[in-house]
Amino acid sequence: ACRCCFTRPDSNITSTVALFPGQVTTGLAGRSLVSGAQRLSFKALFAISLAGGAFGAILLLATPAAAFAKLVPWLVLFATAMFAWGSFARRPSSTVPLGPIPAGVIQFLIAIYGGYFGGGIGFLMLSALTVAGLPVRSAGATKNVLAGVMNASAVAIFVFSPEVHWLNALVLGAGSILGGLGGAWMLKRVPEFPLKLLVVAIGV
Repeated sequence: ACRCCFTRPDSNITSTVALFPGQVTTGLAGRSLVSGAQRLSFKALFAISLAGGAFGAILLLATPAAAFAKLVPWLVLFATAMFAWGSFARRPSSTVPLGPIPAGVIQFLIAIYGGYFGGGIGFLMLSALTVAGLPVRSAGATKNVLAGVMNASAVAIFVFSPEVHWLNALVLGAGSILGGLGGAWMLKRVPEFPLKLLVVAIGV
């Protein structure tokens, strides 16, 4: 599920609430693969994502998110290109992984965007984590947990908003749980090379 089509604040807020149960179940299903990046622990990524998600949620309540709808395809294209380059083009022996400070700054900016709008958030994080040195399975599982973390702070703010459409949220939430569990199952069982091809194909 994704928020690429949502431009009205109430749709975006409802979508954030609806996707959260799926992110929690997906994160729990793949928790054995979760890892920190190079010299940047998972606890640090957790705290960065929580803070950025809360900041983004507060921004959404104060400003319209419509402008991001036009940027989403380009963000996804950029993240997909970065992931494809990191997976198939660059030579590991000659490439230094992203350092802890740049990786932390990038994750904080992604978390703000996640709490504010979030369309294509998975591709952005997957790209950043693989460039930071994580293998694709660990990057996928870690980004699932971090997506739930940054949305947790947003949901804690949005749940009290009158703009949440609860019936829609419940229906979408059920779908996000089923889809997330299916994705977690694939992450553990599909061989890495076709898994990378699948990520790129979906991104394109």
